[in-house]
Amino acid sequence: MGIGNDAFLGCFGLTSVCFTGSAPQTDPDLFNEDSVTIYYLPGTSGWSNNFDNLPTVLWNPVIQTSGAYFGVRSNQFGFNITGTSNIPIVVEACTNLASPVWTPLTNVNLTNGSFHFSDPQWTNYPARFYGIGFP
Repeated sequence: MGIGNDAFLGCFGLTSVCFTGSAPQTDPDLFNEDSVTIYYLPGTSGWSNNFDNLPTVLWNPVIQTSGAYFGVRSNQFGFNITGTSNIPIVVEACTNLASPVWTPLTNVNLTNGSFHFSDPQWTNYPARFYGIGFP
């Protein structure tokens, strides 16, 4: 499946796009902005160092669920997130996985491919679940 010409026409503030599948077919000059970064997911195909003459970056953050930085330390629940350097992420939380309402807790870039998240509010909830997403 392809993306039509002018699909992003008029998106002047666009700085990034995250594709969840393999690289689509496009018409030349799909993006009018020179400062757009293209993010793609692991396991997808057809990506190279650039897409439509724009840089591409593997978006692959992972919450580390083992090690010294996972769990409660200094009365805060925390964990490390690792992935490609400088990718943007949002850490979110919800209290009910059966009817999840995800609340953003922080937006960061994985400086040097790592970020330590800690939640001082974790004791205020009977259960709290964490996830990461693209901002």
